Amino acid sequence: MTSYKSKSLSSKNDSGNNKNVWFYSLLLTIQYGAQPLISKRCIGRDVIVTSSVLACEIVKVVCALVLMAKDGSLNKALKEWTLIGSLSASGLPAAIYALQNSLLQISYRNLDSLTFSMLNQTKLIFTAMFTYIILRQKQSIQQIGALFILILAAVLLSIGEGSRKDYGSDNPDEIVLYGIVPVLVASVLSGLASALCQWASQVKKHSSYLMTVEMSLVGSLCLLASTYHSPDGEAMRQHGFFHGWTPLTAIPVFINAVGGILVGLVTSYAGGVRKGFVIVSALLVTALLQYVFDGQPPSSYCLLALPLVMISISIYQKYPYRAKKKEA
Repeated sequence: MTSYKSKSLSSKNDSGNNKNVWFYSLLLTIQYGAQPLISKRCIGRDVIVTSSVLACEIVKVVCALVLMAKDGSLNKALKEWTLIGSLSASGLPAAIYALQNSLLQISYRNLDSLTFSMLNQTKLIFTAMFTYIILRQKQSIQQIGALFILILAAVLLSIGEGSRKDYGSDNPDEIVLYGIVPVLVASVLSGLASALCQWASQVKKHSSYLMTVEMSLVGSLCLLASTYHSPDGEAMRQHGFFHGWTPLTAIPVFINAVGGILVGLVTSYAGGVRKGFVIVSALLVTALLQYVFDGQPPSSYCLLALPLVMISISIYQKYPYRAKKKEA
């Protein structure tokens, strides 16, 4: 009787977890796919990049604290928290992510949504590289092949999209310099920060919510410090923090912050495999929304690169590295 009740309770818990997985995965798919399009439409060119990034970090902290309070982990985290422990686990990744977010904001404005989304997937390459360097996490032969396919897709996009003139600039060099280069540099930084976060979670045993709060706060401090000698800082002093903002500007800021929380939830409930399917689905969402709202069909280079991106990410998630069993 006890065994039956235990199995029934376990089945209910699994069912509840599966519903959460599907719900969070659906939200993340929509957010990830729509973010470039929403940012491009709602954030004007007069908006100071640093102000939108700082606002996003503040919203992210509030969301993470609310979720920690809801699951009962906030009081424990506050009692055990130390400044040294926080900086050692979250300080460097926070500074890296702050720079990455600024680069992504610049790239949003100079690339079409589908190209941005696909180039942004190259972060898998650098994540794999840095996790091997820092954590000695190996890749399977299939995963290595998938990464090379992804590199090929990125090269195709870099060559093809640099010659297009539909980003608000007639200068192809500006498209490459202010669109393609920032998102690729951001991908390198993302890979490094991801590896450092994985190290912190494994060694320091930090929860994802706590790391979100710490990294957002440290990243915000880094951004504020950079404003003393940056064009954005000068612009904010002259025109104010919310220069160029409209009520619509708050939409992508909030959605981007929620997306950061959703990534942690999906990974927590389902792991990297489900997250990989979310990324693939999000690319399709981006392509569909760009065609529906902008009336802009993907270029021939995008059509060629899109299946390569989808195949590479699918292979990477489906064939993880498995250590060979030692013979007795």
